[in-house]
Amino acid sequence: MTTATRLQPATEDTHSHRALALIAQHRLLTTTQLHQMLTPHTPPRKIHRVLVPLREQGLITHTTLGSSSRLQAHFLTPEGLAMVHDWPELRGRTATGIPSAAAASLRAAHILTGVRAHLAFLTDARACGDEYEPLDWMPEVTHRLPDTAGEDRLIADAVFHYTAASPRRLQYRAFVEIDRTTMSSERLARKLISYSRFHDYTPQPGGRRGTIADQGTLLAWQRLYPRFPRILFILTGASRPTLTTRIQDLRSMTADHDLVTRLAARVPLGAAVLEDLEAHGPQAAVWTPLAGNAALRGWTQL
Repeated sequence: MTTATRLQPATEDTHSHRALALIAQHRLLTTTQLHQMLTPHTPPRKIHRVLVPLREQGLITHTTLGSSSRLQAHFLTPEGLAMVHDWPELRGRTATGIPSAAAASLRAAHILTGVRAHLAFLTDARACGDEYEPLDWMPEVTHRLPDTAGEDRLIADAVFHYTAASPRRLQYRAFVEIDRTTMSSERLARKLISYSRFHDYTPQPGGRRGTIADQGTLLAWQRLYPRFPRILFILTGASRPTLTTRIQDLRSMTADHDLVTRLAARVPLGAAVLEDLEAHGPQAAVWTPLAGNAALRGWTQL
């Protein structure tokens, strides 16, 4: 090895750098979730060697969840937010801060349920040798909609990018909706209408409202994605019969609403129970298609 080679700077980010980027993107992560993303092949206790210095430097803080002081969820301080605001891996994303431990506790259920779904895909990808990294799941992605019915935005709970390595290389994108049964089944199903409107929306200059019939102009989603991402609903927080009924309501919306029926003819739509993803992996036959044959299948076969 030459002297010049020895003096080359490292090309890999430190664990501390990666931990800050992960917390910035996901906004809130438990110690265990950070370990699973960052150092899954080391003993869990070693993640504290990464977190303690960040806490001592005032870049992260935490809230305690439940009655056990051992369950901690970490988020960035204002100093941590300032640190990461121009990092390349977060480019195009505005890191959103959580103002206090109390606010973190109130938001924890929704955020951390989404992270559980992300980890199911991450664990599966690692086992399959696919390309999917901890930063490939982007939570709360906002898209513009036509200003009708008092709604002008579609906020996906997450968008993820995934590349399957075999049997042939294929790239996938998906919108994800996390359902903890905190809203009515009808309200959940109406999200399919919002996605259908986004699918058909063509922005027009001068305030004109566009439709799919307009020619010569890119559809809104084509400015962001090479193809319209599949739409995945991930459900939890209720009994199995209740979750099954909610999935059936999603299928009914797909069959009964003309816009959604048209969307389903072009875009794969599916729903699964979070605990099934964690137990069997997203590639297993745990997904119910929202259109056509209801036979269970893997998410890439929807």
